[in-house]
Amino acid sequence: MSESRAVPQGSQDAFKAANTLVLASGTLAETATLAGVIAEALTPGDVVLLDGPLAAGKTTFVTSLCRALDCAEQPSSPTYAISNIYTCPRFEVFHIDAYRLSGVDEFYNLGIEEFFPDSVALIEWGERVAEAFVDPLRIAISFEDAESEGRVYTFASTGKRWQGLMAQLRARWPDAGV
Repeated sequence: MSESRAVPQGSQDAFKAANTLVLASGTLAETATLAGVIAEALTPGDVVLLDGPLAAGKTTFVTSLCRALDCAEQPSSPTYAISNIYTCPRFEVFHIDAYRLSGVDEFYNLGIEEFFPDSVALIEWGERVAEAFVDPLRIAISFEDAESEGRVYTFASTGKRWQGLMAQLRARWPDAGV
């Protein structure tokens, strides 16, 4: 399995020293462009954890990623189903909503992580299960302001897997905050 697999309890401290990048997106088109850059970098075994308040745009971001990946299905929120699977030309995408999960043990009880080596996992409310993964790409989404559709994306990673993507994002958006 890729580096995004089980990590010992208490390893959340590693994210305190994470490589971070902050990007603002003022429109849905800009968000789609951002998602397209990330989609190009995804490979089977990758895990992307998405966090943010209700209605911040986690599912919208997943939809943009899946469009960029040419997935056959239209993504929808898996809040009640917990997991949706989308077929894409390069790999399957597991879209998981961890909101109703009590933690990583309940996540493991689902048994879906056995499919991750051959797919990409996009996990909303990822903080709830973050300790299950060694080197996920973490994306926190927040509102730019109350009156706009703008969002602020904070990317964080701790290992080598995402260094190339982070460098590519910095190069493409040179005004990004670090």
